[in-house]
Amino acid sequence: MVQFIGSSLVLASLYALTALGFVIIYRSSRILNLAHGELFMLGGYFCFVMIPLSGGIVWAGVILAFITSFVVGLILYFLFIRPLMGEPLFSPVMLTIGLSIMLKGIATFVWGSDPRMLSFSLGIPDKPHEIFPGVIFSTYDIALVLTAVIFLGGVLVFLKYSRLGIQMRAAAESHLLASQRGINILVILALTWSIAVVAATASGILYGAGVNITPEIGLVGLKALSVPMVGGMDSIVGIIPAALLVAFAEYGVSRYIGPELSEIIPMVIMLLVLIIRPWGLFGTKEEVDRL
Repeated sequence: MVQFIGSSLVLASLYALTALGFVIIYRSSRILNLAHGELFMLGGYFCFVMIPLSGGIVWAGVILAFITSFVVGLILYFLFIRPLMGEPLFSPVMLTIGLSIMLKGIATFVWGSDPRMLSFSLGIPDKPHEIFPGVIFSTYDIALVLTAVIFLGGVLVFLKYSRLGIQMRAAAESHLLASQRGINILVILALTWSIAVVAATASGILYGAGVNITPEIGLVGLKALSVPMVGGMDSIVGIIPAALLVAFAEYGVSRYIGPELSEIIPMVIMLLVLIIRPWGLFGTKEEVDRL
């Protein structure tokens, strides 16, 4: 039971870190970025490429991967999202579906479909560590949990206390009112996309370090979409309990019923919440279009 809790916590950390990107973008622009899973996948490939380019220096390669992902976020916003400002929200959402297909195709073309071993590039052995009696985490499991805590905590502190973070919160409330107060909405929206891609890269690196990287791992990002849907698409705090709920349910089904059935559990939970409370458990109640 103790190991069950520990393993569920690791899975919840992965989902929470990945879900952060969904929430940051939705809060700022009300766009559901369905290409986030592919950005998660690209994050692993960025690290895989940047470590050799940095001369095998792991920390330098990881920093370069984050810088690359930040720039990619800016490019995606100004090249694809910015031209659709003022259009119905259906248009940018459909665009993100196209982006997901395009990014997956690019990854397959550049790196092929064969698995890539990111752990070999990182050069850090994935050794088991007994955190508490009966609870064993691997090296990358520990890194994943710590990164999720630091990243989510850092974003919350940034949004609450920094001048730029306060501007981002203001923009999330109303683009019109924020712009009337002198806030550059374009800069804020571009920054939110970059932060979201950096979060996806962090989770993609840590996930890819524990498994081989392929263009198919973007499906993990799709599963992580259930977390903001459950917690609330505009609630960063809601990510934490939602990630725990989804992870415990998925890992519990995997352990006690079957791993095949566990793959659909995040989507089942998401559908139940959407039927009962469409704005999520901790999200802001909004007008929801009905069929």
